[in-house]
Amino acid sequence: MTGRLLRLSIKPETPGEFGLPKQAVPELMVTPAGAEGDYNRYRSEELPGDRDQALLLMTQDLLDTLRGEGWPVAPGDLGENLTLGGIPESSLAPGVRMRLGGVEIEISKACDPCTEVHSLPYIGQERGPAFVRALVGRRGWYARVLTGGALDLETPVAIVREGVIIPDAR
Repeated sequence: MTGRLLRLSIKPETPGEFGLPKQAVPELMVTPAGAEGDYNRYRSEELPGDRDQALLLMTQDLLDTLRGEGWPVAPGDLGENLTLGGIPESSLAPGVRMRLGGVEIEISKACDPCTEVHSLPYIGQERGPAFVRALVGRRGWYARVLTGGALDLETPVAIVREGVIIPDAR
């Protein structure tokens, strides 16, 4: 199954600012430690060295579903480093490997929603608890980086299992 990168996002460490939303960048260098230039306070302070949470991925499919439910989320809003197009949300799960050009990643676990999403301007403290509940099981996927490298919006994306690219189910 093939898809495309719709957005690459980071949030540099900025004192006094939350990590959401992340800012779009034209290129992204990824290493086993994560996306260069991206600061995730929780990952850095609470989980130092946890390479299972190097990158956060989100599908356009999931963003569309959340928008259909009335949550005006946009790429980068939920803290993802990679927003994927053409990849169904249902195709991602722990153990799924993806090749992004020369970069290879493996989905490690689902991202649990946190109260940092309350900082989004269209959510706030009042709507925050309902939004967190809406995100349970739908906050994106953490991935470990197996092979690092550079990404840009022209980088091809493919789901790979046991070294064989899975053809489109069209």
